[in-house]
Amino acid sequence: MKVLMVCLGNICRSPLAQGILEHKCNAYGLNWQIDSAGTSAYHVGQAPDHRSIDIAKQNGIDITRQHARQVKQKDLDQYDLILAMDQSNLKNLEKLSSKTNHEKIKLILSFGSGDKIDVPDPYYVNGFDRVYDMIEDACEGLIEHYKVLS
Repeated sequence: MKVLMVCLGNICRSPLAQGILEHKCNAYGLNWQIDSAGTSAYHVGQAPDHRSIDIAKQNGIDITRQHARQVKQKDLDQYDLILAMDQSNLKNLEKLSSKTNHEKIKLILSFGSGDKIDVPDPYYVNGFDRVYDMIEDACEGLIEHYKVLS
């Protein structure tokens, strides 16, 4: 399974999602490939936001080797599942994709146990701990969903 996590700038939410899912896959012995990207080019080449690095580290996850990149058309063909952090990025991904790729583009929280639709962007408002918890829950649900289908 190849999974791409997508947010706006690829420095806060999607790097966390990549790190969390990689960590969980390792723990469950799953041979999944996980990556992340942003729909914008604002931060291409930059490391994740220090607050994302900090919350990941507090939870035993190292995301310091990641660097922001912008999602490309070919990503939509190469990945089995593309998970957007919010509806805005979902719409941007759908515009970029062909109709045949739409079924593999989903909101990450569609796998979560809560009633929220969007993972809020903590870049300006903080709340990295809350964002971590939301993504962690969704990643657990994602693994459970695909383990059942396997």
